[in-house]
Amino acid sequence: MSNLVVDIGNTRIKSAVFEGKELFEEHTFSSLDLAVEKWAEISFSKALVSSVKFAEEELKEKLHFSFHFLSSQTPLPISNGYATPQTLGLDRIAAAVGAWSLAGKGPVVAVDLGTCVTYDVVDENGRFLGGVISPGLEMRAKAMNSFTARLPLVELKTKPESFVGDTTTACMQSGVWYGLEYELLGHLEAFRLKFPEIRAFICGGDAHSFVSLAKDHIFVVPNLVLHGLNCILNHNVE
Repeated sequence: MSNLVVDIGNTRIKSAVFEGKELFEEHTFSSLDLAVEKWAEISFSKALVSSVKFAEEELKEKLHFSFHFLSSQTPLPISNGYATPQTLGLDRIAAAVGAWSLAGKGPVVAVDLGTCVTYDVVDENGRFLGGVISPGLEMRAKAMNSFTARLPLVELKTKPESFVGDTTTACMQSGVWYGLEYELLGHLEAFRLKFPEIRAFICGGDAHSFVSLAKDHIFVVPNLVLHGLNCILNHNVE
């Protein structure tokens, strides 16, 4: 049985076709119109859509296929221990489910390096506990520029080779890049002290910049959210 899963963000749309638990093909689109053209060419049996941009009723008018719509009410393959589930970002729960699914069990932590950095934990009993939210790379750079009189807005194309900058711009770039790297390592170590068997899965737009952190218990999986959406879809159709 083929599944189509769709993640509609504010600026990009990602989709993937899965055969069971295996990712078969993946696409990224800049607009819904382009995505709809492509999906019309794909053969699939079931679909799930997660969207921060369009409401379910809007998508029913735009899409040519029936689909499950991810919401805070959607049944999950894990239990949700979050105190305010209605405020929990759907990308956060999807990433957490993706990490749990790929690991085969908990404890796991899903780290999403996007506009914000989110750390979300599923324990050994398959219960989503919540986690941590902090500023992402671009947000850190913009904050220094916005809240000071003279610091520039720096580019963040690549991580500096040295953490010691020799210009103001280089110092700021180092502060952003290595500040986030050390934060990542610090949080992951703290999670590991609390959950000794925990495995970490890193995803998001900036995940490729931290591949060097990968080791026996840390995995970089850029399409983790799509894996989570597929797991949620399978849970709802089985």
